[in-house]
Amino acid sequence: MYTFNVIISVAPVVFFLLALIFFDSYKLVRFRTVVLLLLIGIVVAAAAFEANTFLIRIMAIDPEYFSLYGAPIIEELFKMIYVIYLIGARKTGFLVDAAIYGFAVGCGFAVFENIYYMSVLDDPSMEIGFIRGLGTGIMHGGATAGMAIITQNAAERHGQLVWQGVLPGYILAVIVHSVFNHFLLPPVMMTLLQLIALPILLGVVFYRSEQSLRRWLDVGLDTDVELLNMIHSGHITQARVGQYLQSLKERFPGKILADMFCLIHIHLELSLRAKGIMMMRSHGFEPYIESEMIDQLDELKFLETSVGTTGRIAIHPFLHMSNRDLWHVYFLRK
Repeated sequence: MYTFNVIISVAPVVFFLLALIFFDSYKLVRFRTVVLLLLIGIVVAAAAFEANTFLIRIMAIDPEYFSLYGAPIIEELFKMIYVIYLIGARKTGFLVDAAIYGFAVGCGFAVFENIYYMSVLDDPSMEIGFIRGLGTGIMHGGATAGMAIITQNAAERHGQLVWQGVLPGYILAVIVHSVFNHFLLPPVMMTLLQLIALPILLGVVFYRSEQSLRRWLDVGLDTDVELLNMIHSGHITQARVGQYLQSLKERFPGKILADMFCLIHIHLELSLRAKGIMMMRSHGFEPYIESEMIDQLDELKFLETSVGTTGRIAIHPFLHMSNRDLWHVYFLRK
């Protein structure tokens, strides 16, 4: 009976995560990545538990009082670290993958916490298992997903991760966590509110993200194809990018200018490949990643180093170097 109740305490949040992956129509998130994030969430939960225990001991704080105010601050900070890294490293491109990443870390955190909580109870009942699974588990996943959504949205607006965009999401996650721990409403009522509010919120996020992704695919595809056709036809000197590179002759050596041109060329090809893969996955096909594509990714990295920071800044307008457009390079490596 104990094993069954433990399963009940972790199953709801895991099933909710699987549902998010299923409704990701463009398959932006790979399953192995989700498994990794689950494991990271478990490790983070163990670390947060040790931190909470240490602070309670050295500060001589009542554990119940600490759970209301201290634990949300510590736990949400620990949960957000790796998600913020993913957003800052441009490994998220849209609200959907950011939300799934955040929920996956929160899910792992909840799995560890619920298993531990059920293990220390003398007689864990089925009711407690349900409350922990549908209540605490969903809260942990939802709070971290909300933080990721707000941070990703700020990163999209600014073109990169900005700390003033991180703070609001973190504060909201702490507030949600603290309010939940206060039990302002009966546990069953709090659980029902979560089960109503979170699917609605994530449904809106998925809809907005999919619309944004479709617009990005349409606009980016036309621009990339047009510029790539000019390169292949030898008419690049008639385009703005060719004229612009010509104007840089006095500022950069010929070798660097050649590397800039190659960088633009490879970046365009990889961008088109990534968009094509996304479209195929949205229709249920799993495309084969050619070895040539991996070689291009390695060459892209080499060329970025070769042209240097100044060179990358110089060709910035023609590379679509926004947070989202750089993300597709990581997408190909998944």
